[in-house]
Amino acid sequence: MLVESFLKYIEQEKRYSLHTVEAYRTDLLQFTDFLTTTFELLPEAAKYVHIRDFMVYLVEAGIGASSIGRKLSALRSFYKHLHRMGTISSSPMAKIKAPKTAKRLPVFIDDGKLDELLDSEEFFNDSFPSVRDRLIIETLFGTGMRLSELLGLKDQDVDFYRETIKVMGKRKKERIIPIPKQLVNQLKDYLQLKTLQNFNNKTDDLFVTNTGTAVYRQLIYQTVKRYLTYVSTQDKRSPHVLRHSYATSLLNRGADLNAIKELLGHASLAATQVYTHNSIERLKTIYKQAHPKA
Repeated sequence: MLVESFLKYIEQEKRYSLHTVEAYRTDLLQFTDFLTTTFELLPEAAKYVHIRDFMVYLVEAGIGASSIGRKLSALRSFYKHLHRMGTISSSPMAKIKAPKTAKRLPVFIDDGKLDELLDSEEFFNDSFPSVRDRLIIETLFGTGMRLSELLGLKDQDVDFYRETIKVMGKRKKERIIPIPKQLVNQLKDYLQLKTLQNFNNKTDDLFVTNTGTAVYRQLIYQTVKRYLTYVSTQDKRSPHVLRHSYATSLLNRGADLNAIKELLGHASLAATQVYTHNSIERLKTIYKQAHPKA
């Protein structure tokens, strides 16, 4: 099947993350089902009009513009691959434009509030689960790494001598992130505490559950959301908010945009520039509060 062949290609050769591969799989199978049910066509026989009809179908189903854009991106990559392989003579996506979406500024939490949370003895204690949960938040906020990167961390990825941590980013791109001395010491303490749990080396993953197995995506989500609830009333309280908070904090303190790009593992500067909007909004607020003519 062409869809499965394409998915294998982006996973093994393009080195897309498993999360991205599964998202592409869902979108392409939905499109395939639409084609076969509505037109009795296979994907390789689709034309421009069929893509347009699929978009109308999605809109009528109440799918948002950003989700439609993601599905079209999957289709664009799929048909580009088929064209390159010679399966089709031209891509039906050539004249397709994704619906416009309103630009949303990255949601972040003020670092003062995060310091208040992480320095508080009210929310954390010396038990292994509590120390681990605190360190998860400290690591996400202290490095700006993605959730998938956190899940992939191994004990040996922490270099205590150089005070850095190695992460495997998107498309298997490795990068080194400097970590503050405080986080270095917390990681040392955590590893010692983990050793005392007598997990019998079930895994070499850095972060583990209470039984010694590797932590999973939902556990991290629940942990971050629970603790951020104590210091934030905003609706979005995901691990990615801590990544946004890291980048915004660096920018507000004068860090070079190119340096932030490298720290975050962005492929292009355009992805990093979105954080400048938050910085500008902050300057506007300060101006209105402080300037006599504001």
